[in-house]
This record gives sequence, structure tokens and C-alpha cells, in this order.
Amino acid sequence: MTLGRIWARLKFWPSSLAWRTGLVLLLGFSLIQAIGLGVHVLNQIEVNGIVAERAIATRDGALYRRVVSAPKPLRAQIVAEANGVAGDRVSLDPVPPYSGTFTLPLPTRQIIQGSLLAFPMPDFLQPRQVVMRGTTAPSTTILSFELPDGGWLTVQSPFRPRPPWEQPGFASAFLVMFALGALLIFWGVVRLTAPVRTLAAAAEQLGRDIAHAPSLPEGGATEIATAAIAFNTMAARIRRFVEDRTFLLTAIGHDLRTPITRLRLRAEFLDDDAQREKILADLDELEAMLTSTIAFGRDVAQTEASVPVDLAILLRTVIDETADIAPAASARLAYQGPDHITIRGRPLSLKRAFANLIGNAVKYGQSARVSLHQAERHTLRVDIEDDGPGVPPGELERVFEPFRRLETSRNRETGGSGLGLAIARNAIRAHGGDITLANRPGGKGLIASVYLPE
Repeated sequence: MTLGRIWARLKFWPSSLAWRTGLVLLLGFSLIQAIGLGVHVLNQIEVNGIVAERAIATRDGALYRRVVSAPKPLRAQIVAEANGVAGDRVSLDPVPPYSGTFTLPLPTRQIIQGSLLAFPMPDFLQPRQVVMRGTTAPSTTILSFELPDGGWLTVQSPFRPRPPWEQPGFASAFLVMFALGALLIFWGVVRLTAPVRTLAAAAEQLGRDIAHAPSLPEGGATEIATAAIAFNTMAARIRRFVEDRTFLLTAIGHDLRTPITRLRLRAEFLDDDAQREKILADLDELEAMLTSTIAFGRDVAQTEASVPVDLAILLRTVIDETADIAPAASARLAYQGPDHITIRGRPLSLKRAFANLIGNAVKYGQSARVSLHQAERHTLRVDIEDDGPGVPPGELERVFEPFRRLETSRNRETGGSGLGLAIARNAIRAHGGDITLANRPGGKGLIASVYLPE
């Protein structure tokens, strides 16, 4: 399994490019911060060890000077008073305690010796020698000073250097650094990914409204400017393609209407009534197909501007108009949903799409129950149910193809051209939505579901 698939399966992995980039950079920054913190802690532990050894040497040196400066009869009293202070064990011994101890490392001895040499003391009071030993359990530093008049002063001090994390400001400093770094990372990511969001919004706008979609600004970084120029060029080519297609369909429609009219007039003069009726029916079908084809091409052009549309009112209006056209089915037309809900769209294009869907439901299913509700966040769903025979499962998607008709019910005798569903889907997809078909449970009709963004 690749690393990308592993990341994709993680539940916390965001879907946004900005959040993904920010999270990766933040994880990397956190790792660097952790490594830096570890190095700092290790260095600080060493420094705190040196500070602790110097503090022991300074404290023991001061105690030695106090003891050696006092008369011999008072030395035992001074040692007793000092015993236990700061956890030290102080004693006057004939020899240093060698048993169970070890010689301190050279760097430690050098630190202690330097601290003792820096301690002010007359020459005649200087110890003859200093023995530096230690123990591991517990960690103890043992300094034995040989008194000038004989005997040894031994001070056993617990070696407890202060942990770095107990120092004031240790955690807050790294938290502040992490917070500032995180803010800088996300600020930079938001700034750098802003052109991507702009490009995505422009592509979405172009898909919804080819004719009125604004061009991208062709400035900024070289890569962004190149992408903007390429996008604007592509949008211009798409507009020209749609305009040429619309012009071609309009020209074909205009040129074909004239011979159709001439054929209709000539058919009127035929003596054979049966042949005349057949020819006129074929001409009517041809003209209907021509009208639907031109309407299909114009829907792709999307010349209508987007405005706020009350979808609930639009659906009720289409239902009322369908009831006027098919009075026999008016009792089986119904709407369920909110009284008002506004979206942004092209009203004539939406009305044509829903008119086709509701008209098909009445024509082939003898009913149309329309319901409007919230499908998910920022998405509306319109369900149109009928009581017809439904559609074979293998044809549920193919019926959206232009000129695709089902031989069992949607044949030429019904007057359909096979473009109604194609026109409806094109119109809905131009609004950023989609249409799906599904048979009702038990084979008792069809459900056409329309999804539209709010």
C-alpha cells in the first residue's frame, strides 16, 4: 500500500488542499520543534549538572573555611549544626571515605577544583589536599578536605541538578514559538492556495454560466499567471464552440422550416386522404424534433443570466401549468415542501427542466408527486414520483442520451423526441446539480431526483 493511500484512509486527513498542506507543514514543524527541544534539554541537563557541581563546591568550600577558621573545640559543634542542611552529611574523619565510592570523572573534578580555587581563602587556611569521590545510588558528590592541623572534613552532598522543564519559561517559550510558527504556516498556506480556490470557483462559475462567467485575473506569480491565461483561453474557446453550435443549429432550423412548410402545403393538395394524413403526421414529428433539437442546443448556450429564484414557487407554478394542460391528471398532481426557498439560477432554464420532468411523469406515469427538501448541507433535493411502469434498470442512465426513447412506452406515437430528459439534465448540471432516476420499490413507478446547490 502506498503512502498516499495510507494518508487517504486516515479519518483525520482533511479533504481541503489548504488544510492538507498546512497539516503536513505543521507536522514537519512539530517534528523539528521536538528535535530542537530534545537537543536543548540534553544541553540544558549538562549545563544544570555543571551548575549543581559548582553550587556544591561553593557551599562545601564555605563550610570548610568556617570549620578551619574555628578553634578545634568548636569544630564538632559547627559540623553538627551544618549536618542536614541542604541534605548534606558533614563529618570529621581521620581518613576520606574510600569504601563504596568512586573517583569523580576528570571534567567534574576540574569544575569543582576551579570553583574552589576561585573561592577567597588565606593561604594558611588552604586544605592540604581535596579528595573528590562520588556514589551512584543515590547520586552523591563527596568532597574531603584535609585540614592543615590534621584530620579530614568530609561533606557528602546529594547531586540533584534541576531538570530543564522545571525552569521558569521553559514550556511557555516553546509553546509561543509553536503557536507563532503554526500561525505563519497557515497564513502562508492560505495565501499560496488562494489562487487554487479562485481557479476552482472560476471553473464552477464557467460550468454554471458559460456566457457570463468572468475571466480570471492574469497577474501574480508566473505559474499562477500562466494557469490563468490558459484557463481564460480555454473558456473563450468553449464560448466560441457553444456559440458556433447554437448558430449552426439555428441556421439548420431556419433552413429546414421552409421546405417543411412547402411539403405541408403540397400535402394539403393530395387526393388520397390516408396518405395526406400520414405525410402531415410525419411533418409534424419532423418539426417537433427540429424544435426540440434547437431548444437542446440553446440550453447548452446558457445565455440566460443567473438571478435569485424561489424554487418552491417555481415548482408550484409548473405543477399548476401542467394541470391546465392535462386536466384529467390534476387530482394526481401534488407538491410537498417549504413555501419559499431561494436559490440562484436561471429561471426559464429551471422551469423548462422541471416542466419536462413533471410532464414526463404525467404522460407516462399518470401522476406527479413533487417533494422539495434538504438533501445534505448546501444541497436541495426535488423528488418527482409517478405511478407508471418505470424504466428497465439497464436504461436508467441511457434515457438521458439525446434522442434515446424506450420502445415500450416512449415511442414516436407519443410525440416525444427523446430530448426532454437530455435538456433537463443539461439545465440542471449547468446549475451545478444533477438528475438521477430510480424505480420505486415494487415496480410501481419512477422517481426522478434533482439535486441543486443552495
